[in-house]
Amino acid sequence: MLRLASLLVPIAVALLPAAAPAQLRPLEPLEWRMFDGQPTVSAEIGGGWLGGQRASLAGTEGTLVEAGNWRAFWRTGRVVLEAGGTVQRFLDEDRRFAEADPEVRPAEDGKRHDAGDYRILTAVRLTPERAPVQAALRFGTRLPTTDNTTGLDRDATDFFAMTAFRVRRGPAELQAEAGLGILGTRQDRFEQDDLLLYSLRAETSAGPLRPRLTIVGQQVGAGHREIRGNESLGEVRLGFRTRGRRWIQADAVRGYTPFSPSFGLLVSAGMHW
Repeated sequence: MLRLASLLVPIAVALLPAAAPAQLRPLEPLEWRMFDGQPTVSAEIGGGWLGGQRASLAGTEGTLVEAGNWRAFWRTGRVVLEAGGTVQRFLDEDRRFAEADPEVRPAEDGKRHDAGDYRILTAVRLTPERAPVQAALRFGTRLPTTDNTTGLDRDATDFFAMTAFRVRRGPAELQAEAGLGILGTRQDRFEQDDLLLYSLRAETSAGPLRPRLTIVGQQVGAGHREIRGNESLGEVRLGFRTRGRRWIQADAVRGYTPFSPSFGLLVSAGMHW
């Protein structure tokens, strides 16, 4: 694990964006475990507590609670179908850092809530199961389920396509994923915004646990003007997942862009069938 982390950190540092003024959360990494072994159906549900989270369109910052973060998977052969989302998000505002978007209603009590985003994805394994370096293609869409007037996210459809790789050495593995996100905007002059989506993960086995280090985010292109509601995002996560047919997982979160949380915790539980 330490050796993999020593390789991962320099790559992550090179990817860290410069500070810039959102879609609240980055896209979750590919779940490579769905290509391993016998399970063909998997589901998980959990939540998150995130401090210092900015809501770009509302122009406020506070503590975000995500209730009902869920993902479900079904595998057939080399193809994995995935659906996921967040049932509700609650933001307890601490301060204002910018004027709200004209369509956003004020929160008289300093509290905002809205349904989270929902996503549908397909992943296709491109290499043999025992290949030393495995590759996969993942693509999908983010459905517009939020309300523009709450200011927590954009009521816009997004599309994305990414290439993922995995290298395994004994109990340890290194994963990387990168691709393009075509995100809808709130501006008439620029109806879409193209961002780099990326993730890196190193994990290994330690008894009943799978400790892991994850870096996940999205990055506005160099020389490209950042559009409100589509800012660069980035999180470093350190956590674990228990092994077995039923599991729990937890990750401490530290954001490294202005529109990612200062700190937080994500927890969930799931099961294979």
